[in-house]
Formats: sequence, C-alpha cells, structure tokens
Amino acid sequence: MILELADFSIQPGQNAAFEEAIQRGLQTVIAQAKGFEGFKVNRCIENPQRYILQIFWTTLEDHTVGFRGSPAFAEWRTIVGPFFASPPVVEHFELVAKSA
Repeated sequence: MILELADFSIQPGQNAAFEEAIQRGLQTVIAQAKGFEGFKVNRCIENPQRYILQIFWTTLEDHTVGFRGSPAFAEWRTIVGPFFASPPVVEHFELVAKSA
C-alpha cells in the first residue's frame, strides 16, 4: 500500500466551504478511482488554513498514472482547486513500521 500525503494551504475564511468540497470530491471522484483504499483529512490546529490529506492507494501507479492521467483528476481539481492559497505539496510514502 502507498500513502499519498498532500499538504494544502487554503485561502483565509474558506474552511467550512473547503471542508465540504474536499469531502465531496473525495467521496464522489477519488473514491471511484482504481486502487483507492481510503483517506483521512486533518486540519492544523496552529494554522487553521493548513490541511493534510492522506490517501491510501494499492500501488503508486494507481495514483500517479491511473488517477492523475484520467479526466477524474481535472474534476477533482475543479472541486478543490479554487480554495488553494498555493499549490499543494504532494509526496508518496511506503510503510516501514507501524504499531499493533
């Protein structure tokens, strides 16, 4: 399993609208993608305009080739992109260790 970690900064005062949009986009667009295994969204306590999105994919290519290369990626960006204060930082991780 691959973890996609996306770090978002949104425009001030847009939290409620962004949280609705990101959940809608995740549930209606990303959740339909091949290899999608789940997600988590966290808002920063110290900086409420910052969010961390975790998406779990079966393979790296499910995200980087399958999803990003599909029309669904443009649909996703149409939903969440208007809220971005700057481009998100997106990186991928593989599991090394975890608790029981």
